[in-house]
Amino acid sequence: MPVLRLIGERFAAERPLDGVRVAACLHVTAETACLMRTLVAGGAEVGLCSANPLSTQDDVAAALADEDGITVHALHGEDFETYVSHVNALVDAEPQITLDDGADLLTAIHERDGDAEQLIGGTEETTTGLLRLRRLDAESGLRCPVLAVNEALAERTLNDRYGTGQSALDGILRAANLLLAGHTLVLLGYGFAGRGIAQRARGAGAAVIVCEVDPLRALEARMEGYEVMPALDAAERGDLFVTVTGSRSVLRREHFERMKDNAVLANAGHFDVEIDLADLRDLAHGVEAVLPLVDQYDLDGRRLNLLASGRVVNLAAGEGHPAAVMDVSFALQALAAEHLALNATDLSPGVLDVPRAIDDEVARLKLAALDVQIDSLTPEQTDYLQGWRPSTSS
Repeated sequence: MPVLRLIGERFAAERPLDGVRVAACLHVTAETACLMRTLVAGGAEVGLCSANPLSTQDDVAAALADEDGITVHALHGEDFETYVSHVNALVDAEPQITLDDGADLLTAIHERDGDAEQLIGGTEETTTGLLRLRRLDAESGLRCPVLAVNEALAERTLNDRYGTGQSALDGILRAANLLLAGHTLVLLGYGFAGRGIAQRARGAGAAVIVCEVDPLRALEARMEGYEVMPALDAAERGDLFVTVTGSRSVLRREHFERMKDNAVLANAGHFDVEIDLADLRDLAHGVEAVLPLVDQYDLDGRRLNLLASGRVVNLAAGEGHPAAVMDVSFALQALAAEHLALNATDLSPGVLDVPRAIDDEVARLKLAALDVQIDSLTPEQTDYLQGWRPSTSS
C-alpha cells in the first residue's frame, strides 16, 4: 500500500492529528491495519471496532492491540449484541473524529444526548451510510461535518468500479464455484459498483441483465449494450442474481416465485437486507447447507441457493478488495481525517464533498507508485483555460 505508506511518512514528520481521538468502525483486516497505523503515526489516539463480524481477521485485531496500542473491539463471527456493545465502547471514549463504514458509529453518537458535542467531524465509506446520514441530517440535523469519502472521484473509480467489480465476483466464485460463461447474471443496481460487476461478468462470458429504478443509469446500461428490464421480468431468466443497490427487499417473494430451479442469489450491498430473507424462509419447505457458504432453499421442488447468508459477498465469501484498491480508499480516509482536524472551525455540519485537492493528491501519489508520468500545463495553457474568452488571431 505505497500511497498510504507515503502519507504515513509525512504524518510521522508533521503530526497533524496530534492528540486527536479517532474512532473507526471499519472492516478489521490487514489493509485497515495500515490505515490505523498511519493515523497513529500522525499522533492520533485510535479506537477500532468491526463493521462486519464475518470480515474480522482476529490475528490483525490482536496485532493492533498488542503491537500498536490501539484499542480494538472486534471478534470474528460476533453476534449482534456483541457488535452493539463494541460500537458503544467506542462511543464511550468520546471520539473527536469518526471513520465509518455504514454510519453505525456516528449514528450511535447522535442517539446519545450530548455525546456529539466533542465531535470535530467524520468520514463515511459507503453509499448506504451516506443515505442514513443524509436522512439523519434532514430529520434532526447532523451535529458535525461528514466528508463523503464514498463519493470522492478516486473512490468511485478505484474502490467501487474496480474493487467491488472484481471482489464481488471473486466472492461468488469462491462460495459457489460457478461458471459465468454462458450463464445469465441479473444485476440489480447500476451505480459505480454495479458498473464494475457488469463489466467483469461480461468479460467472463456472462450475459448481463440490468435492473434499475434510475432512468439515467438504466439508459447508460442500455447504451453499454446490456439488456435492461424490470426485476420481475428478469427473475424468470437469471442464473445468478447480484444485488448492489443500497436499498432493501429488492429481491423478494414475487421474484423468488418466478426464479428457475438452482438459481444463485448474492448480495454485494452493504447490509444483508437487499435480499428479503424473511420472504425466502417463508416460501421454503426446508433449508440445507450444501456448501460452507451456500444455503439451499427448497421452494416446492425448485432450489434457490443463497450465498453467505445474504451478507456482502465480497467480504463474507472472499477477501474483499485487493490491497492496491484499499490503498486509495484508506489514503482518502487518512487525508480526510487530516482535513477535518486542520479545518475544524471552518466546516459546517452536514454531509460535505471531499475537497478536490485530496482527490488529486491521492491520484498523484498512486501514479507515482505505479511509476506513471503525465503531462502538465504550460503557463500559456493555464492562462488560456482561466480566461473568460479565447484569444483570437487575424
